[in-house]
Amino acid sequence: MLRGTLRTSALRKPWVRRMQSLGPEYAAPDDASFVRRYRASCYCGEVKYDVRADPVDAKVCHCKACQKLHGAPMQWAAIFHKKDVRLISGFDSLRFYNSENGAHTRTQPCKVSCSQCGSLVADEGRRMWLSFPSLFDFEGATPAAFKPTCHIFYGARVFDVNDGLPKWAGHKDSTLLS
Repeated sequence: MLRGTLRTSALRKPWVRRMQSLGPEYAAPDDASFVRRYRASCYCGEVKYDVRADPVDAKVCHCKACQKLHGAPMQWAAIFHKKDVRLISGFDSLRFYNSENGAHTRTQPCKVSCSQCGSLVADEGRRMWLSFPSLFDFEGATPAAFKPTCHIFYGARVFDVNDGLPKWAGHKDSTLLS
């Protein structure tokens, strides 16, 4: 059951019904206290979501899985509490992939992408929503809250990054490399 009560008019909106299927840990469609701070979308614009808070943290990941999934030497991610995320369009186009069981299932943690354009839109964790800052429509410069605080899995890096940020062998607060 979603937090709050769905009004009758809200029940007539198809996106509200689909929002329910994502679970109670996300912002409720009728949550009057939800004020969009940032909006993100996939490449084609089919999948869109809003967040109402700054990220809890932002990191650059160098693990081999991120390199392969993103087709890049590293992945920049911003982490949000699910309660601060509201998916607003493209629900029927969401595609889930769980790498632990190698299946297109919504078994968390899982990758979330748009089935129309193929863009990765997030990693859905058990408690968190890991988003990619390049999907957000920032007005002007990238907000300071989205700036990375560290590099993780830096031992798998493709090239050195000399930015003064801490470099961890694994997850943040594991073995510090530099």
